[in-house]
Amino acid sequence: MATWGQFESEAAEFAKLIRARFEGAETHVLATLRKDGSPRVSGSEVAFQGADLSFGSMLNAVKARDLQRDGRCAIHAHPTKGGDAKVAGVAIEVTGGAKDAYTSGAEPPGGFHAFRLELEEAVFTSVEGDELVVKLWRPGQSVRTFRRR
Repeated sequence: MATWGQFESEAAEFAKLIRARFEGAETHVLATLRKDGSPRVSGSEVAFQGADLSFGSMLNAVKARDLQRDGRCAIHAHPTKGGDAKVAGVAIEVTGGAKDAYTSGAEPPGGFHAFRLELEEAVFTSVEGDELVVKLWRPGQSVRTFRRR
């Protein structure tokens, strides 16, 4: 797994493309795992905090409880023309003094959970002519491209 900073150092242009998709809209789709292993999707915002891709949750929301139990998750950037961006990995809850960086100066009423994503992969899918083009990055590997007709 890798931080966002490692992703940027290993695949700078690809990381820039993925980040632009996430910064292009306010909300995205977070997929977590319920207690029984079935998927749960919910809206989420993301931010880039230093070397980390981060996201949060209202205090004790079901998605936060999902992530505390099993941090595996995926985040799909709000779809736009030109391609879809997705990242997947393990959410690590940020607590204590380190959590202060996630408040932008004021803690939301009622409290919150803050998470950073340890990346296992980043994917960008687009259509070029009559081909589906999938670009994939995993830590320690170069970006690979797959084409399907």
